Amino acid sequence: MNVIVITDPTGQDINGAAGGSMSFADNMFQSTFLMSKEKQFVVLSGGEGDSNNRLRAIVESISRLENGATASEGAAAASGYSGIRLMVGGPSIGAAVGGSFDAYLITVEDDNSIQITPYSGGLAVLPPGEKGAIIHLRNTHGNPQYGTATQVRRETALNIGRMIRDGYSATTIVGQVFKEVSNDAGEKYGGGAVNLVAGISTGDMFTPEEINTTGYPMNEPYVKICPNDGWSSGYPAAENYDTCPIDGTPLKVIYAYDALTDAITVTQDSVSVSVYGSETPGLSETTSEVVKASVSKYGYDANAIAGSLNKGIRNGLIVSVNYVEPKDINVRAGSKAVGVYYTPLPDGRTSPPWNLPVSSFVLDILGSIQTAIGIILVLLVIFRSRLLKSFQKK
Repeated sequence: MNVIVITDPTGQDINGAAGGSMSFADNMFQSTFLMSKEKQFVVLSGGEGDSNNRLRAIVESISRLENGATASEGAAAASGYSGIRLMVGGPSIGAAVGGSFDAYLITVEDDNSIQITPYSGGLAVLPPGEKGAIIHLRNTHGNPQYGTATQVRRETALNIGRMIRDGYSATTIVGQVFKEVSNDAGEKYGGGAVNLVAGISTGDMFTPEEINTTGYPMNEPYVKICPNDGWSSGYPAAENYDTCPIDGTPLKVIYAYDALTDAITVTQDSVSVSVYGSETPGLSETTSEVVKASVSKYGYDANAIAGSLNKGIRNGLIVSVNYVEPKDINVRAGSKAVGVYYTPLPDGRTSPPWNLPVSSFVLDILGSIQTAIGIILVLLVIFRSRLLKSFQKK
């Protein structure tokens, strides 16, 4: 499945143009988005042709678009490569799909009339300046829901037209398309999506981690989140939690299609979080939730964000990285973006050492003592002189 939706061809609505891909097939990182943030276009690829031909078609399409081509000219590159499909679009260039495809072109006129036109192969175009969408959908061989694509393609196209007419944003519509298609047609593995105006995407949230495997099922729970402090746990580990281990708040279940919508939709409270320096599983998602909670409470303050992250590191919510400083936080309030730069811990440690004036030799001794009383006595000896000075000052 490939889809591009344009609800505001003027580019003024930051959520007015979006696109995305998913499939029942393996290797969704081959078929998902290639995006230009500067020129605001996306190239979605697919088809049953040779992977080398797909790459050549993508390169040719991007070359055309970088040199000022329209969406139709970019998508037309697919026609030179057997079995390949390219869907191209952006808020100012319109949208188009070329090559091997089964798609519906949806247009919504100023009088709110909806027109849905089927296309099969060749080139289908949503001209620049028009509100509308293009959705391609075929069933992958081996999909248990094989044979549903024709009906679901038409029903989803009609729903897209209705949502555009009723004023929904492109990012919201794309999320609903992922929900409908993954449930009703079984083409359910991410993939991902992109906001073409804001230049943000789901990145690797849903794409497969290894070659020849499927991505994340878009119609299944993705994460459980604490609405108070941002604690989160991704599935399947999230199945072990019903309440937040920090404050006992019931956790909120977020399905993958809703997580996708949240990731690409810019709101007054939304924050795009990028994590650098470590690829520890779950680190990016947890950091994102902590940063969002901090921004919601304290605003775009690097000191406050660093403090929130360090609290998470201290209580074990965030693992395998060292404490951060405000200089490690890149805040761009204007674009609602925050970059976090971590330093991984050495020797496989999951948490930083205590910040105490205690030598490693003393810590080794403490580690060998088996009673709490013994540890207290050693600590009293270590801090005896400091305690005496404190009493003398008082």
